[in-house]
Amino acid sequence: MKIVVIAGARPNFVKISPLLRAMRRRPDITPVLVHTGQHYDAQLSDQFFTDLGIEAPAYNLEVGSGSHAVQTAEVMKRLEPVLGTEHPDRLMVVGDVNSTIAAALVAVKLGIPVDHVEAGLRSFDRTMPEEINRILTDAIADQLFVSERSGVDNLLREGIPAERIHLVGNVMIDALEACRPRWEQAPVLRRLGLEPTQPYALVTLHRPSNVDDPETLRRIVDALETVSRELTLLWPVHPRTKQALQRNPRVQGRVTQEGNGAIPHGLLALDPLGYLDCLAVMSRARLVLTDSGGIQEETTVLGIPCLTLRSNTERPVTLTHGTNRLIGTNPEAIVSMALQALNESGRSSDRPPLWDGLASERIVEKLDGRRVRNSADPTAVREAASTVS
Repeated sequence: MKIVVIAGARPNFVKISPLLRAMRRRPDITPVLVHTGQHYDAQLSDQFFTDLGIEAPAYNLEVGSGSHAVQTAEVMKRLEPVLGTEHPDRLMVVGDVNSTIAAALVAVKLGIPVDHVEAGLRSFDRTMPEEINRILTDAIADQLFVSERSGVDNLLREGIPAERIHLVGNVMIDALEACRPRWEQAPVLRRLGLEPTQPYALVTLHRPSNVDDPETLRRIVDALETVSRELTLLWPVHPRTKQALQRNPRVQGRVTQEGNGAIPHGLLALDPLGYLDCLAVMSRARLVLTDSGGIQEETTVLGIPCLTLRSNTERPVTLTHGTNRLIGTNPEAIVSMALQALNESGRSSDRPPLWDGLASERIVEKLDGRRVRNSADPTAVREAASTVS
């Protein structure tokens, strides 16, 4: 069975790495990796491939940046001849980026079954481009692999047949656990000039709703600047956010650039971190402030307090089982919740069910089994859904 695996953006690279390893352990499965080039610079692409041990893709579509319409259209135009050449039995997409929905559309129209990993997640906010990508991909996918039970419930409510839904766990956690020995030893804190016992918080921002509007970005930076008087805030700046900061004269000059030597209190802008360095910094942080979905999951497993600068999340299990709290973007709320988190001794966290590092194996087992039978268990899926409140 030949499976074309699609990856386009930084979160995709993390998710495909354990899936590719699991596939290559099966003599009856041949994965063909296609990189759409949605994230294409060395820090958001090449470094992640190196950190995660991903081999060079068989194809790089080199789509690059652009509007949602342009990016989606370019992936579709460039992927179609690749699928015509490869004639795969299945196509696998992960996550919710433009590459995900674009590749799924091309495959379905060519009659190629689509597998969606991380299916069923819903923020119920259709102003988020990712939400539209999730809904449409799930609607046309053949097999849907779900990371948490809310996803099962969402898919059943949307009319997806139970036999197409598989609750398998979280491939992001597979990658985290597989790389644990390496990120635990990563020397990034020493490189940054941090003392071993120096407290700090980690900041990540990239969502258009937070960084594209100058006033929203200014208010967030105001709050971060206030929090940084209590402890250092390390902020690896996403390329999109960097462009927004450069366009915003009201925040320019208020963020300290990375330098040499010991790091004082303040809001310190860093270049984007590779996967191993990011996990190393996150695992030792007193607190994480983010708008990233994946980081909500990683902090849950690492037991690090996480404040999400959004009013919703498509990953509610990080609220019920994890360390995550939704706080929005009101500056007063950001400051008060950050200071409260710093004064707490810690928030207990239980791993969500099946977040054990074996999700990829379950996915590949089900796909391998489809050569001879349908391995779904509709009764078990319905029972899982009925336990979700």
